[in-house]
Amino acid sequence: MTPPSETAAAEIQVEADFEELAEQKPWHTRTIEMARRQPLAASGFVIIILMLLMAIFADLLTVFPAEDNDLEYMLAEPGTVHSDLELSFLLGADQFGRDLLTRIIYGARTALFVGFTCAIIGSTLGLILGVASAYFGGLFDLIVQRIVDVVMAFPLIILALAVVATLGPGTQNVIIAITIPFIPQCARVVRSNALAIREIPYVDAARALGFSHTRIILRHMIPNVMAPYLIMLTSFLGQAILLEASLSYLGMGVQEPTPAWGLMLQGGAEEFAESAPWIAIWPGVAISLAVFGFAGLRIIPLASSIIRLWVHLKYNLPVIDTVYHDFKFNNSESFK
Repeated sequence: MTPPSETAAAEIQVEADFEELAEQKPWHTRTIEMARRQPLAASGFVIIILMLLMAIFADLLTVFPAEDNDLEYMLAEPGTVHSDLELSFLLGADQFGRDLLTRIIYGARTALFVGFTCAIIGSTLGLILGVASAYFGGLFDLIVQRIVDVVMAFPLIILALAVVATLGPGTQNVIIAITIPFIPQCARVVRSNALAIREIPYVDAARALGFSHTRIILRHMIPNVMAPYLIMLTSFLGQAILLEASLSYLGMGVQEPTPAWGLMLQGGAEEFAESAPWIAIWPGVAISLAVFGFAGLRIIPLASSIIRLWVHLKYNLPVIDTVYHDFKFNNSESFK
């Protein structure tokens, strides 16, 4: 029989929990308060949302063609009205008579495609490699870490240039060139966290229960290193956009006539810096805002909490105790 003191304490705790739930503010109020506490994160979130909308609805937001040349309006100043379409070039036209605003909007699609593809693939491969290196250890860990050291010895832009020089320019080759340097960076960070998790008793318990290496890595180690994985993923997004713009500016990235911010910057930064400065200014502003948006966005604590909450709700257990779930379902007779 439960003592009266414990029953009273439990009732008090339940009442306190209900009071806490009752005092919770609406989601929009909490959102406004969070934006006031973290203005950089809120600004970055707004910038990223605008970029996503531009990339998704580019066909609806633009009237001028993004790739067709119109030499009649070559280097048209901002505000020049197109005689046929009766619309003005809000940001001016480039050296081929193409509307800058249209190409910037379509360039957001290119930047986000390259950024998300490189960040997701690079960080995911690095996650798998880092966790496997920490879990198996020994000679495998030694070889992997020496390869990681060699790759990380080169600056990102130098390694990307070497890969593009080998494979040739183009969007696919740019993605490969940017993804390769991301893999060892994420692997090194994830491995340091996975080494600590490997020594926790529940991993030894999983081995004792006879679980396979794949199951232990996927079910019991990777969920506990998601925080550094998400940190690296978010940081890679801005780096990938900047690297793509740098490679395109050097003529080794995205090629004409595909709209890309770095390619637009290359066409106007040198020859028309004085006669038509708007050709270089607006792509530079777009690149700066994109990098600032991803750098200021702080979704890591929220994303990590969501993942841990999902694991807890799915298994009704803390993340580090998921091995108990496996034991319970594989040895159900002992719990009857």
